[in-house]
Amino acid sequence: MRFLILFVIGMTLAPAAWAVDALSTEELVSHCDKYHDQEAEKDRIFCVRYVQGFIDGAVATDERVAQNIVKEYEKEESFSQRAARTRIGSRLERYGYTVYADYCLGDPVPLKEVVEHVVAALENKNLVAANPRARDLVYQTLRNRYPCDMVE
Repeated sequence: MRFLILFVIGMTLAPAAWAVDALSTEELVSHCDKYHDQEAEKDRIFCVRYVQGFIDGAVATDERVAQNIVKEYEKEESFSQRAARTRIGSRLERYGYTVYADYCLGDPVPLKEVVEHVVAALENKNLVAANPRARDLVYQTLRNRYPCDMVE
C-alpha cells in the first residue's frame, strides 16, 4: 500500500519534472561557437542537429496548419475565398510550407549553409542578448537570410 501511495505521489509530480524547457541562446552559443573546431565533434553535431530539428519541426507544423486551413476553406467557400485558396496553393508550390513562417527555403538549401548563417548570427552579441531563446534567434536568422520573394 505504501508503494502505491508513493507511486501516485510520484506520478502527480512527474509532469512538472517532464516539462520541456526552451533551449537558451547562450546554451546554443556554447555548442555552435565550436562549429569550426574539428576536435569538438559533439558540439558541432549538437549545433547542426538543433538547426535541422528546428527546420524539420517548422515544416511539419506548417504543413499541418496548411492542411487544416484547406479543410476550413472546403467546408463552404465564397468566390473570394476560392481565389485566396488558389493563390495560397500557388505560393505553396513555389515556396513550400515555410512560406507561412515568413521564410522560404525553396529549392533544397544545403543544411551546412543554413547552419553557417545561424553560427554567424550567434556571434552577434546584440542579437544574442535580444533573443534569449535559441528558437527565436534561429527563426529570425531564417527570416532575414531566406525571405520569401512574393512576386508572382
